[in-house]
Amino acid sequence: MSGPRLREMTFADCDRVAEIRVRGWQSAYRGLLPQPYLAALSVTEDAERRRARLREADGSVLNLVAEQDGELFGWAACGPYRDEGEVRTADAELYALYVDPGRYGAGVGHALLQESVRRCAAAGHDRVYLWVLKGNTRARAFYERAGFRADGAEELFEAGGVPVPEVRYMLAL
Repeated sequence: MSGPRLREMTFADCDRVAEIRVRGWQSAYRGLLPQPYLAALSVTEDAERRRARLREADGSVLNLVAEQDGELFGWAACGPYRDEGEVRTADAELYALYVDPGRYGAGVGHALLQESVRRCAAAGHDRVYLWVLKGNTRARAFYERAGFRADGAEELFEAGGVPVPEVRYMLAL
């Protein structure tokens, strides 16, 4: 069996991408985020957000999907690095990378990550940053195997009224 085909996301993909993202959060963040918060995530609402973002897109954000035999099972999004509301165009950021939980460990995430990094380098970015939950040891090990390193930056985001620490990773291109 060959690897997944990677392509840019279309409007027709939004429902499945939302399902992958929501199920990915519910699987990967179990025990890291409040369970009521995870249970309340809505595939329908997330799909609407995906469609709105595609409609409003200015071309600076790349959304990639992974598919095989007509089935979509992974999604990644990257673009200019966001720094407290400011966009730093010399740097890129991996905003999201999610794989259908049934495909964990099958190389889908690796393929999406490598293609995202390749496209960021081709666009002339100097570095790629990403944020990952501090307690998400599986994701942290995944990014470290790909050459990303924690750079010491940390921040909190709120999920269901609970502050959750994230750490920033960086890869020089």
